[in-house]
Amino acid sequence: MTVNTPLCFRGKKILAPMVRVGTLPMRLLALDYGADIVYCEELIDIKMLQCKRVINEVLETVDFVAPNERVVFRTCEREREHVVFQMGSADAERALAVAKLVESDVAGIDINMGCPKEYSTKASMGAALLSDPDKIESILTTLVKGICKPVTCKIRILPSVEDTVNLVKRIEKTGIAAIAVHGRKKEERPQHPVHCDVIKAISEAVSIPVIANGGSHDFIKEYADIETFQKATAASSVMIARAAMWNPSIFRKEGFCPLKDVMQDYIKYAVRYDNHYTNTKYCLCQMLREQLETTQGKKLHAAQSTQEICEVFEMGDFYEETTAIFEAKKTSLETKTQDEDDQMEDPDVIKMAVRFDKREYPPQITPKMYLLEWCRKEKHPQPVYETVQRPLDRLFCSVVTVAERKYRSTLWDKSKKLAEQAAAIVCLRMLGVPEGKLCEGENHLINKRKRGDQEHFITRDHGENLAEPSHKKANFIDETSDMNVPKM
Repeated sequence: MTVNTPLCFRGKKILAPMVRVGTLPMRLLALDYGADIVYCEELIDIKMLQCKRVINEVLETVDFVAPNERVVFRTCEREREHVVFQMGSADAERALAVAKLVESDVAGIDINMGCPKEYSTKASMGAALLSDPDKIESILTTLVKGICKPVTCKIRILPSVEDTVNLVKRIEKTGIAAIAVHGRKKEERPQHPVHCDVIKAISEAVSIPVIANGGSHDFIKEYADIETFQKATAASSVMIARAAMWNPSIFRKEGFCPLKDVMQDYIKYAVRYDNHYTNTKYCLCQMLREQLETTQGKKLHAAQSTQEICEVFEMGDFYEETTAIFEAKKTSLETKTQDEDDQMEDPDVIKMAVRFDKREYPPQITPKMYLLEWCRKEKHPQPVYETVQRPLDRLFCSVVTVAERKYRSTLWDKSKKLAEQAAAIVCLRMLGVPEGKLCEGENHLINKRKRGDQEHFITRDHGENLAEPSHKKANFIDETSDMNVPKM
C-alpha cells in the first residue's frame, strides 16, 4: 500500500518508547521542547484488541478503553502527525488488527523487538523475536502490506556484528520505513557502553533510515550531544530515552529549561489530559532523581492524588480551575446530548424509568427470558433489541421491539446487557405480564427448568445421548452474547 503520511525518519530527534513514561503528557512536552517524533510506551496487542475506541469530548482526545474502563492509550490532535504507536506482538494477524484499530489516530506503527524484560520475552515478544527472523519477517510484511501508515521496528544488537547486519538487511526487505537500533545486546544494561560501531555498521549496510538509540549514559548530556551521537553512529536520526525522561527539555536547541519549570509544564499536561496520578507521580520522580530525599521529594512520594501532587508544586489553584472548567464542559455536553436525544427520540417508543437489579430476581432468571417466553406463547416473533452507546459517558440504552411496538427505559446503563434487561422490563410491565421478580411468588420458569433438569438426569440414567439439542441451547444465546454496539 502507498504510505500517505508526511512522516519522515531522517534528521529527526525522537522520544524513545518507555514503559510508564511515554504517555500523552510526556509526549506532548517533548514535542513542545523540540522533538520531531514521539513514540508511545509499548502496548501489548492482546490488551489493545480488548479496547474500544472512544471520542472523549470533554478532554478532546481519542481514548482506547479496556473493558474495566481503564484508558490504555490516549492521544490527541496535537500529536497526530508525530506519534508512533509501539506495540508488543508475536503474531502477525494480531499485530495487523491492532494497527488497523489505531491507524487513523497515529503517524506510524512500531514493533518492539528489543525489550529484554521477562514480561515481554516470555510471551515471545520484544528481544525474543531476535532469534526468530521468520516471525519478524511475517509480522513486518503483514503490517507493511496491510496498513497505509509507515511501519518501523526497534531492535537490540546480536552477539556478532555480522549476524546483526544480516538480520537488519532481511528486515529492510520487508519494506519498513525505518529501523531503530538500541546499541546494546539483550543481556546488557544502561551501565554497559553503547556499541556505536555496530550501529554504524548497520547504517552503512542498509538504505533505510537507521535511528540510533542508547546514548543517554555515554553521550547525551545536553542538546549538542545529540549530534555527536548521530555522527558517531552514522545514523539518520537519534532516539532518546533516559536523558529525555530525566529532563524532556533535552530536545530544546536553546538548552535546558529549569527543572522546576519543566515539572510544572508536565503537571499542566497531566491535569489537562486527566493522566492517572500514579503515572504522573512516577514520571515526576524520574525527573527529581537525586532530589527525591528533599522535603518536596518526600511530599511527592506521599501524594495520593493528582490534586495532592499539584499542591506539592504550588499548583493547587491551577488544578481547581482546570477541573472546574472540565466539570462545566461535561455538564454542558450532557445537557446538549440529552436535548439531542429528546429531539431524535422516536415518538412511538413507549418509555419508562426503570433499571434491572439482578438481586430482585431468582438466579439465572431474567426479564429477557420472561419476555422471550411470552412471545413464544403468544406466537409473536422473538424480541429484537437495538442498543446504542453514548460517546460522552459510554453508557448504553436499548430499544426492544415486540409485536411491532417499541419499548425502552429512559435511564442509561453501564453495560449493553443491563440496558437490554431494562428495555424488557418496560415491555413486560406495559403488557401487564410477570417479569420474574422474587416478589411475584411462584416462578414458572424456575419450575420449567427444574423439570428439564429432572428429565436430563432420567435420560442420563438410561444411558441416552447427553448432548443438548441445538434448538434448546439457542433459547438463551441472547443472554450471553456481547456483540459490537454501534455508537450514537
